[in-house]
Amino acid sequence: MGQIRVGKDFCERFSINFSFWSPKDYRLSWTNALRNIDKSSTSTSCLIASITDPENSNFVSCWPMYRYGDVVYVQNSLIFLDQLSEPFNPEHPWNHIQPHQEVSDDGTRISQWTTSISAVREFRRDY
Repeated sequence: MGQIRVGKDFCERFSINFSFWSPKDYRLSWTNALRNIDKSSTSTSCLIASITDPENSNFVSCWPMYRYGDVVYVQNSLIFLDQLSEPFNPEHPWNHIQPHQEVSDDGTRISQWTTSISAVREFRRDY
């Protein structure tokens, strides 16, 4: 089981599949994703929650992150591999994240949580 915590208001446990990545691989991916969100004031990144071999999978479970200045929005999402215009790259999964939306195409509000880039940086130091 993995766990994500966003600010003080949100904490969720989730299942992780270790058939493709080891715990070390997930940790490295999260480290790189947290570095990526800190690259600019308008970065997009994502934390992979669970991945199986992309060659034989339908989707990847992830937590997209969208940074606007000091604010970072986090959502829960799936990357549908058959809908990508290029092969999925597990080393740069943020390249496959859809643009930030707060309302889905059918008008449903998308759940998201907010944190600060300073909280992300603090987490990175302790991670």
